[in-house]
Amino acid sequence: MNDVSQPAVILKPAASEAPFDFDVTIVGAGPVGLALAGWLTRRSATQALKIALIDAREPEDSIADPRAIAVSHGSRMILEPLRWPADATAIQRIHVSQRGHFGRTLIDHSEHGLPALGYVLRYGSIVHGLAEAVHASPVHWFRSTSASAPVQEHDGVTLPIESAHVARKLRTRILVSAEGGLFGDQKTGKSAGDDSTRDYGQTALVGTVSVSAPQPHVAWERFTSQGPIALLPMGGVRGADYALVWCCAPGEAARRTQLSDADFLRELGAAFGERMGRFLQIKGRASFPLGLNAVDTIVKGRVVAIGNAAQTLHPVAGQGLNLGLRDAHALADAFSAEGATPLALAAFAQRRALDRRLTIGATDTLARLFTVDFPPLAIVRGLALTALEFVPPVKTALARQMMFGQRR
Repeated sequence: MNDVSQPAVILKPAASEAPFDFDVTIVGAGPVGLALAGWLTRRSATQALKIALIDAREPEDSIADPRAIAVSHGSRMILEPLRWPADATAIQRIHVSQRGHFGRTLIDHSEHGLPALGYVLRYGSIVHGLAEAVHASPVHWFRSTSASAPVQEHDGVTLPIESAHVARKLRTRILVSAEGGLFGDQKTGKSAGDDSTRDYGQTALVGTVSVSAPQPHVAWERFTSQGPIALLPMGGVRGADYALVWCCAPGEAARRTQLSDADFLRELGAAFGERMGRFLQIKGRASFPLGLNAVDTIVKGRVVAIGNAAQTLHPVAGQGLNLGLRDAHALADAFSAEGATPLALAAFAQRRALDRRLTIGATDTLARLFTVDFPPLAIVRGLALTALEFVPPVKTALARQMMFGQRR
């Protein structure tokens, strides 16, 4: 997970009459930045906007990325007009429980009249589809190009960029930061005093596992004393492949990364249980620390942060990318209505406030509530999970927030 903080902004009061290179410049060609570029070129009111996309990587590097990501049904609905990957695996049921204690809840697509609750796909697949859509548009894509701290002027932003050892400055009316690690003191984890940061004291172990008794199209969220274990269906032979996210204490994660595959799978089976038989294989093992980094102010002047530049979340409930895509879609709406202006950014910030607050707050609460190893609290958690089954309106509201967010 990238560490993020508020984009560094240097205000320059002196006016500049130099012409603009672009109306909207997007830094970061991940799914969120690509989606924003694609949506902007498909809005009739924004067809005349000159749009730039900047990324330090080549598109092929991201397309080859095998990591699995979860996308809600709401995100699929807004992505389909651009490009939807053919290899997505539908999640039709989500099973939520806690290991070693009573209490569980089931969320089924049929309860909501939807073909699926969400989908699991490779990061590279979603990037590939969105990149093809952008390639077919008039967006100017700066590849293998790094960006430095922007300088704001009264009417726009000057952004220093460098590519193949050639440095230049471009001027843009609006700058969109759509990738963490570009601006501010990102690498040290420091952020502005009014931002939200939290170290969960957890590390996520990820990879792709196969099981002996798969349940196709069922996703699992099993809470343990050290953190949640998520298994997301990825298809494969007999539907036996699952994306694994195993959250545990950093010391345990370090120890488990040194285990042989057989020992790793044995410990995973002991932690998860036997609901899908035995764990047979693990591929692509990796790990990363978990924390919350969210800026409270997503707009500063003519610079706006979305996606990982605005927030990185704990992977519980899989909300990070979906929240970022909703950011991008709302920003495209604002530009379509108001053009590349500060007025559009103000409208965007107001529209996104409630959804960001609820999603970040809910994810943070779940990450902390279900990782405290305290027996009385485990009873309360079990009662809460069980109660969801008997209070359908609450379960429906929770599921729809995770699928669609707050749309205004």
